[in-house]
Amino acid sequence: MSPLALKRIFKVWLPLAASWLLMGAELPILSAFVARLAHPEINLAAYGGIVFPIALIIEAPVIMLLAASTALSKDWASYQKLRTYMLVAGGSLTGLHLLIALTPIYYWIAEGLLGAPSEIIEPARLGLLIMTPWTWTIAYRRLNQGVMIRFGHSDVVGIGTALRLTVDVYVLALTFSLKLPGIVVATSAVASGVTSEAIYSAIRVRPILRDELKPAPAVKPALSYRAFAAFYIPLVMTSLLTLLIQPMGSAALGRMPLALESLAVWPVVSGFIFMLRSMGVAFNEVVVALLDEPLAVRALRRFTAVLSVTTTGIILLIAATPLSKLWLQDLSALSPELTILARNGLWIGFLLPGLNALQSWFQGVLLNSGKTRGISEAVVVFLFFTGAVLLFGVLWGQMTGLYIGLLAFSAGMLFQTLWLFFRSRAMMAKLVARDAL
Repeated sequence: MSPLALKRIFKVWLPLAASWLLMGAELPILSAFVARLAHPEINLAAYGGIVFPIALIIEAPVIMLLAASTALSKDWASYQKLRTYMLVAGGSLTGLHLLIALTPIYYWIAEGLLGAPSEIIEPARLGLLIMTPWTWTIAYRRLNQGVMIRFGHSDVVGIGTALRLTVDVYVLALTFSLKLPGIVVATSAVASGVTSEAIYSAIRVRPILRDELKPAPAVKPALSYRAFAAFYIPLVMTSLLTLLIQPMGSAALGRMPLALESLAVWPVVSGFIFMLRSMGVAFNEVVVALLDEPLAVRALRRFTAVLSVTTTGIILLIAATPLSKLWLQDLSALSPELTILARNGLWIGFLLPGLNALQSWFQGVLLNSGKTRGISEAVVVFLFFTGAVLLFGVLWGQMTGLYIGLLAFSAGMLFQTLWLFFRSRAMMAKLVARDAL
């Protein structure tokens, strides 16, 4: 048996990382356009404080379809079950999206639960309506992308994301030239981008379904709906609880000092940090896809360490040098005052990219073993510690909301990572023993 080479890991990881990195670049690019239009603070806060958190919560039941499809799309019958779930869930959640955007439920959420500043309520409602295609298109393309990764076509995923970003920029430039409101510019671009990526994935997955998935030998025992539910429900709870922190964070920031400024800067800072985190997020599917190969543990573990150290080093380098001003003020068009706020935020959130790489390693081991309950438990740990810090910040009321938000997120991810490490130890020991044979 030849050991899994780092070169092969890099070959699988690179297109996925490029895809996630391009996806992560979407929010900073949106922010840069919106910041150059009228009323930038209001429109940035409307998108980052209401539209994006609500849209993420609605899509939670389908966001883990990428991991599920990568792990389970081994034969045609299994894929059909995943596709049925995608169609039912995607359609139902799109209906829920419209119900929220078109009824008084919206005001109950935006004003009552999120406590958003009054000036961003109506712009955000318009943006939420424009974002209607978001959930179904995300569900559809993540199902297809899982099949692509499973059968060794991860490069196609990166091309699809590049197409999405290209459409984003085209729509941003068009709507920007028309001087449309910033919230319309941002949400029109996002909705157009995800729709184009879904269409592209549909076209590119067809030959893979026909020539590789359909002829694949049937899995025994066959994947039942009960087995799928046992595998996927913990993942749904994982994504739901993880994404719940977005509206929780918005609600907390809206109740702390410098609320409007914090909500306006949040998408810029979190978007930049997510660009670096995305390199670790992409590693999750790499672990799932490659862990069964001979002598994989040592190589994957080494890659995890390199990835964690590298991403942490990059964010520290940018925060400590004039590169932060270049990104935050010159490119993102933040005012000098907001630039200072955002740069301080980078220092507070410097642990996040490295923690994501570690989480993907431990989580990938759990996914590979089918023991997904530990992943849900880790998210509960994350939510508890993040929520505790946010609550402290609201009750204390003396620290800028952005800083409390990033502190809370960092504390939550740190304890989540420790829990994933604890829960994956038994499976890791079995894999190490397997490779020793």
